[in-house]
Amino acid sequence: MNARFRTLSLLVAFTLSMPALAAAPKKDDPVVKPVKTVVTSVRYERDAAALKLFGGEEQGKYLLGDAWAKGTDEQRKEFVTLFHGLFAKIAFPRVRENFKSLEDIVYSPAEVTGNEATVDSVVFIKHPLKTQEMKLKYRLVKDAAAWKVVDVTVLGSSMLQDIRDTQVQPLLAQGGWDLLLGRMRQELAKK
Repeated sequence: MNARFRTLSLLVAFTLSMPALAAAPKKDDPVVKPVKTVVTSVRYERDAAALKLFGGEEQGKYLLGDAWAKGTDEQRKEFVTLFHGLFAKIAFPRVRENFKSLEDIVYSPAEVTGNEATVDSVVFIKHPLKTQEMKLKYRLVKDAAAWKVVDVTVLGSSMLQDIRDTQVQPLLAQGGWDLLLGRMRQELAKK
């Protein structure tokens, strides 16, 4: 999948941008806390713990659009499991490597509207000759009890929108749920 590599760069940016070192919001900010926990979990190879903090159902609804409601409970559950498995397989190992160059992350206060929130951040990555700054915007949703990371916008590009437009929707148009889940299983089974 050629789009896989384009999406990989967004996924790496997304996960890399998760805060290992938070500056602005108060320490126990319930909106920022899951983002920090994701970073710590990925950094120390606790991928399953990190994935629990992603809003899989919300991601699925966005990625599949109208098809989400047409899927069975089993199909939706499998999609979330496969999507998170692919995310961890593709992005997390590269992010761990990039953490070696992470210098700092600075946050703006969260903007909360009902059960949705956004958090802006600036990520500082130290390179031998300069420090690179990346501006990111995280989107989170609150489920029954906790805030979950759903999406990140990097350089004006939404990670989920790219995945939806270049991978998920084309597969759904070609062969529906069966083709989509089958292709995801194949990708996850690869080395």
